[in-house]
Amino acid sequence: MTTNSLDISVVVPLYNEQESLPELAAWIDRVAREHAIAYEIIFVDDGSSDASWEVIERLRQEYSAVRAIGFARNYGKSAALYCGFEAAQGEVVFTMDADLQDSPDEIPEMRRMILEEGYDLVSGWKKKRYDPVGKRWPSKFFNRTARMASGIRLHDFNCGLKAYRRKVVKSIEVYGEMHRFIPILARQAGFRRIGEKAVEHRARKYGCSKFGLERMVKGYLDLVSVLFMSHFGRSPMYFFGSLGTLMFLVGGGTTVWIIAGKLWKQAHGLPLRPVADQPLFYLAMLAVILGVQLFLAGFLGELINRGSSDRNKYLIDKRL
Repeated sequence: MTTNSLDISVVVPLYNEQESLPELAAWIDRVAREHAIAYEIIFVDDGSSDASWEVIERLRQEYSAVRAIGFARNYGKSAALYCGFEAAQGEVVFTMDADLQDSPDEIPEMRRMILEEGYDLVSGWKKKRYDPVGKRWPSKFFNRTARMASGIRLHDFNCGLKAYRRKVVKSIEVYGEMHRFIPILARQAGFRRIGEKAVEHRARKYGCSKFGLERMVKGYLDLVSVLFMSHFGRSPMYFFGSLGTLMFLVGGGTTVWIIAGKLWKQAHGLPLRPVADQPLFYLAMLAVILGVQLFLAGFLGELINRGSSDRNKYLIDKRL
């Protein structure tokens, strides 16, 4: 199968979704046939403990377009997407959750936006959601924070339904819980045409959600990580060195001021307070020590970064 033989790849990460897989595969197949789209479905089984893999094997017999990757244990959605992206061969790559809450009927229009309107990435926006209130309000707060921090005007960063130009998924690395921030990773890689489409969100038909409240904590920590990497990933000295230098100067200046004050009082015969009895002196020493450590952290980060094998991997879009 050559790269140019496929119009789309649909990457479906899943964990214990045996009931919904046949219906999802049939739905994608129907939409693709109605619009004459050559497709493949890449199911990535993230260590399911139910019969999901057996269901996929049966679907493979029914649909020649079905491909599958199975993990030995549960690694998380980001790992599933990363492996799915590596395997994808379609001109446009879609991601879609396996729980039937994302509608494959959105595929033709999102594909058109990529091919005809020139978007590098089109993110779904679940404008009307059928999730419980306990999930909707934290999600709104999280998305607002992500918009403000990243500058990318998307309503729903965490929507599982997204469409990508093929070179986008081949140019980014998704790890940890970074699947929520793929638009930020894409822009960091040089893909700035990021669009959004309001999509149908359906109530969950089978099973229950596999994500708990801990994902909100992980999400904010990963947001800090991805923003730091986007600004200082290739030059950690700019952050650690600047902060370390500032703390060193503040601590050193305070120490000099304390000692100079003691010498001045001593020269004028004024009452003296031992330097070691002043809490400010110890705070100043702490600032000096932390400043040195931060500066060294930035220096070591630069050494590690310069020795990294992927430091000089750049996306080349055109040649003359």
